[in-house]
Amino acid sequence: MLQLPIFGAVIEAAGTAIEKHILKNKKLSSGLYTTLSFLSIVVAMLPLVYFLWSAKSGAFTGIDLVLIITIVVFSTAANLCTYYALKGEKIIDFEPIWLMQPLFTILLASAVFGTGNIYVFALSLLASVALILGHIRKKHITFNRYAIALLLGNVFYAVELVASGPVLNYLSPFTLYFIRCSSVLVILLAIYRPKVKNGIGAKNGALIFIVGIMWVIYRMILYSGYQTYGIIFTTTMFILAPVFLLIMAKAFLREKMSLRQIISIIVILASVAGAVYIGG
Repeated sequence: MLQLPIFGAVIEAAGTAIEKHILKNKKLSSGLYTTLSFLSIVVAMLPLVYFLWSAKSGAFTGIDLVLIITIVVFSTAANLCTYYALKGEKIIDFEPIWLMQPLFTILLASAVFGTGNIYVFALSLLASVALILGHIRKKHITFNRYAIALLLGNVFYAVELVASGPVLNYLSPFTLYFIRCSSVLVILLAIYRPKVKNGIGAKNGALIFIVGIMWVIYRMILYSGYQTYGIIFTTTMFILAPVFLLIMAKAFLREKMSLRQIISIIVILASVAGAVYIGG
C-alpha cells in the first residue's frame, strides 16, 4: 500500500497551497486562523467518533498517558511558534527553516528508536537535506525572533511526531488525532479567545473547513504509515509533498523553478525510489 503515503503527500501539498492562499486574507489573524483550523478539524471528526474511536486497555495509563500529554503540549507549542512566525514574516522568507522538519523528525526518530535499515536511513537524510538546499538563498541566512520561533516549531513538531509512534500501538490513528486536535483546540481557545468581528467570509470559511478535512485524511495516512512502515520510512515518503507543491506551482501558477530546485527534485525522487526499492 505504498500508494497511500504518496497520496498523503499530495494531500499535504494541496492543503498547504490552499492554506497559503487563505493566510493572505488580512482579516484573519494568525491566532484566529489557527483556532478556526483546529475547530474545523474537530468538527469534521466529531460525527465519526462513535464509529472510529478505538483504544486498547491501558492506553491512558503510565508511560502512554505521559506520551499523549507530551503530544498535546508539543503540538500546541509547535503551532503557537509556527503561527507567531507567520504573523511576523512571510513564510517564503523562512522557507529553508520551514522545510527542516522532516530532517529533525528523522534524526530524532533514529536517536530514539534506532536507524533501522541503514540504507533507507541514509537515503532519507539525503532527501531531506536536498529538500532544504533546493530552497535556500542568501537572503534566507538571517535569524531573528520569527526565524527562531519557526525553528523551535519544527523541533516541537518532530518531538510530537516521534512521541506518536509508541502511542499508536494502543490508540487508532483516528483516536490519537482526535485527542490531539480537540485538546489543542481547548488550549488555543483559552490563549487567544478569538473574536470574529466582521465575519471571515463564506468562501474563507468553506476553504478552512475543506483544509480541515484534508488534514484529517493526511494525518490518518501519516499515522497509518508509522504503524506499517515506521517513522523514518514514512517521513521519507512525505518529503514528496514539497515536490508536488513545486510541480503544482509550475503547472497552475506558472511559477518558474530554479536549476537548484530541479536538481533537488531529482535527488529527492531518486532517494525516495531507492528507499522504496530497499525498504518498501
